[in-house]
Amino acid sequence: MSPRSEAVREVQGLIARDARHVWHPYAPAGEEQLYAVRSAEGALLRLEDAEGHEHTAIDAMGSWWAMVHGHSHPKLTGALQRQSEVMPHVMFGGLTHEPAVRLAENLVANSPEGLQHVFFSDSGSISVEIALKMVIQYQAASGRPERNRMLTVRGGYHGDTFATMSLCDPVDGMHHAFSPLATHHFFVPRPPSGHYDVDHATWTWDDQALEAWATEFEAILAENTERIGGVILEPVLQGAGGMRVYDPRALDVARRVCDAHDCLLVLDEIATGFGRTGRWTASEWAGIAPDIMCLGKALTGGTMTGAATLTTSRVARRVSAGTNGMPAALLHGPTFMGNPLFCAVSLASLELLTDHETGWASTVPRLERALAHGLAPAADLDSVSDVRVLGAVGVIELNRDVDVTAVTRAAVRRGVWIRPFRRLVYVMPPYITTDDQARQICHGLIEAIGEVHG
Repeated sequence: MSPRSEAVREVQGLIARDARHVWHPYAPAGEEQLYAVRSAEGALLRLEDAEGHEHTAIDAMGSWWAMVHGHSHPKLTGALQRQSEVMPHVMFGGLTHEPAVRLAENLVANSPEGLQHVFFSDSGSISVEIALKMVIQYQAASGRPERNRMLTVRGGYHGDTFATMSLCDPVDGMHHAFSPLATHHFFVPRPPSGHYDVDHATWTWDDQALEAWATEFEAILAENTERIGGVILEPVLQGAGGMRVYDPRALDVARRVCDAHDCLLVLDEIATGFGRTGRWTASEWAGIAPDIMCLGKALTGGTMTGAATLTTSRVARRVSAGTNGMPAALLHGPTFMGNPLFCAVSLASLELLTDHETGWASTVPRLERALAHGLAPAADLDSVSDVRVLGAVGVIELNRDVDVTAVTRAAVRRGVWIRPFRRLVYVMPPYITTDDQARQICHGLIEAIGEVHG
């Protein structure tokens, strides 16, 4: 048998074996995946389909928005290897280590003012769960245990664990099937949309729409102050809820109203942090600081899982005081909290992100311009209802549901890996994506949509 035949048989066997035993996200058991990944380097994936055909494609998803430095970056893999030779893991209860301390110091130094304490965890969803525990314990320690519900907006997404599912859109979200088990929280409409003009670096928004939204937001919080302990939002960009950009001034409204009612403002920056929206944190678009902030995804440059929840000294002191019958500790302790490998890789990722010459501050604006100009012609397609770009995020919204398989295959034939959902064909490519690769992404998306949907 020829080497080519062996390769075909191996790939066919891998995809079939996968379907027999591996259950993939948001998919039925037994569904065959479209491609097998053979290797990944830089912005590129080497794929093979079930017939053994090879495809080289730009990872325009950044592997679910996390791989900001590209695949197999030597600085990250080097940090991982060095740390693995010293101490791959050690429990974090009663012990500490240098990578964790350095990472906490680095995160505090590069976070909105006032955030001083860092709680590490395994994933983005868990970081939000921890934020919710901080809110509940803060309010209980303040003598208000009944204020154990959150206020949030429709169209949000904060994770797949049970507490976080309760914060996702209860009607249109992907977790509505679990509503009988969800905690009841309070929801207000989505904040009014905002449009960012990349060429002029200006926002377009509707003052009247913001005023109406702010009035409703404050009214619901004021009417339910005795039950609401905090507000949680994805700042400026709602991710899995529709890749929707909203008026940044809504964050200022939330900050003001939270202060008036002693509610804690939680910002979920898991998808938006580390420069993705064109600011280090998306909250910078409004010039406000949260009481609690969740980070993940790009924290490790996509090399491995890991997250962090940051909070203020005011919150940390209240939770740690042990008043009103509450324990003098935050009641959470992941087994792999503060894992040294995670900490070492995160430190390397932050060094890359903050590099004056090659970090996000130079790469994201360049990528933003390329996406804005390259995706603009998509508006001429009959199937397209909107095109929007913010930072290193590009979105083409259709006026119908996307044929995910057909559009994905059409894009891969053009050298671009994407994963559309609902009516959205969107990209969050690595920051290292070159101008030529950005043009390829844009052309690939437009041609794939045109081929499948017209």
